[in-house]
Amino acid sequence: MSEKFESVWDAIENTPQQATSMKMRSQLLIILQKHLKNSGLTQSKAAKLLGVTQPRISDLMRGKIDLFSLESLIDMVASIGLKVEISVEEDAA
Repeated sequence: MSEKFESVWDAIENTPQQATSMKMRSQLLIILQKHLKNSGLTQSKAAKLLGVTQPRISDLMRGKIDLFSLESLIDMVASIGLKVEISVEEDAA
């Protein structure tokens, strides 16, 4: 019988802490990708808005999540005028 996981990150990361970090980072990355895609901005203009380089936006749009820290993604989300809230709960396990 195969083990079941709550998310892909739980299955592929070595520790629950790494999985939690990747879940949060992936949520923020997806939000940024959607916002930038819907904004119609060029990567150069998006880079100026977010205070990063155009190659950094290219990495973001290609989903290179391993290149982005949680802090850098939070900073970018805040740069586009969105609010980030973190929820902490007891682990059900």
